[in-house]
Amino acid sequence: MNPQPLLPRQIVPALAVITTDGSEFILGAKPAEKFDLVVFYRGLHCPICAKYLVELERLAPEFQKRGVNLIAISSDDEERGKKMAEKVGASGVKFGYGLGLQTARSWGLYISAGRGLTSIGIEEPALFSEPGVFLIKPDGSLYYGLTQTMPFARPQFQDLLGAIDFAVAKDYPARGEYTGQV
Repeated sequence: MNPQPLLPRQIVPALAVITTDGSEFILGAKPAEKFDLVVFYRGLHCPICAKYLVELERLAPEFQKRGVNLIAISSDDEERGKKMAEKVGASGVKFGYGLGLQTARSWGLYISAGRGLTSIGIEEPALFSEPGVFLIKPDGSLYYGLTQTMPFARPQFQDLLGAIDFAVAKDYPARGEYTGQV
């Protein structure tokens, strides 16, 4: 079963996870001034995810200056979620764990089956979600979304900062919302 993409300007599915600091993240409970940036990552086993999230952590102050809240979420268990947060040196990015695969699929994420040890010697989970990056407006609607089948070639966070600056300055609407006949 292929995931269905979310539609811009529509309310996104419910999302609630426990974070590595012991709190609960519920999307929309405390919306950001401009956007919530939700970054779904594959898990501790993925060295590309770690590198990607280190960059997000480095740019966290820039996102926060722009009124953007940050959370990185995986289907990893608590122990693996905490190890990834430690590996990244998380302080500006919240880390959530225990993403249910049905929830992942409701967000349009692809699901992969584990294939043993990765290049860094960490076992892949039996099933896990592939990457996704979403900007959610304070009203709970999708502004930007991207899902991937692979860990490679992800959107760069520096580029996303520029896009946020442009979108806010120009009051640029979410695009891709048309669902009529073509």
